[in-house]
Amino acid sequence: MADIFSVVADPTRRELLGALLTAYGSDMTGGELSVGQLVEKLGVSQPTVSKHLRVLRDNGLVTTREEGQHRYYRLDPEPLLRVEDWVMPFTSAVDADGTPATTSWTLDGQPVSFRRKGASGKASVEVGTELGRVMAEASHRATSAFSGAQQGWERVVDRSRKRFGRRGDED
Repeated sequence: MADIFSVVADPTRRELLGALLTAYGSDMTGGELSVGQLVEKLGVSQPTVSKHLRVLRDNGLVTTREEGQHRYYRLDPEPLLRVEDWVMPFTSAVDADGTPATTSWTLDGQPVSFRRKGASGKASVEVGTELGRVMAEASHRATSAFSGAQQGWERVVDRSRKRFGRRGDED
C-alpha cells in the first residue's frame, strides 16, 4: 500500500477525489459516480480513470459497487480525516508579521490560501470559509482531546488490572 501523500500527490487522482466529493452529498447520484461519468467529467481516457481509481480503491479512499457491467465509485473520507489531523497544526501557523495564515478548500477541492486581518481590521474572508476553518479546528481539538482521554483511561484501566490482579493473587 502506498503512502497516502503519494496517492493524493497525483493531479488526476485529486481530480477524481474532487468529482467524488461533489457527488458525495448529492441526492441525484446517491453519492456515487460510474467510471463513464468520471471519464466524462475529467475528460481523460477510460483506462486512465480506471488505473487511478484502482490506486484510490487499494488505498481505501474510494469504495466500489458493481451493478451488472458497471462499477460505481464513492468517496470514503476516513483516510483523509487522518491526514487532516496531521495537517491541522500546520494550517494554524502564523506569518512572520504575526498574521494567522490559513488554507481553505473550495467545493471542487482546490486549495485557497487567504489571510485574516488582525483584530483591528475587517475579516478578509467569507463567513462560510471562516466558519469552515473554525469548525475544522474545533473538530481537530475534540478528536485530539477524545484520543488523549481514551489513552489516559486505558492507562487507568491497565493500572487497575495490575493492582487488583495482584490483590486477587494475595487472597
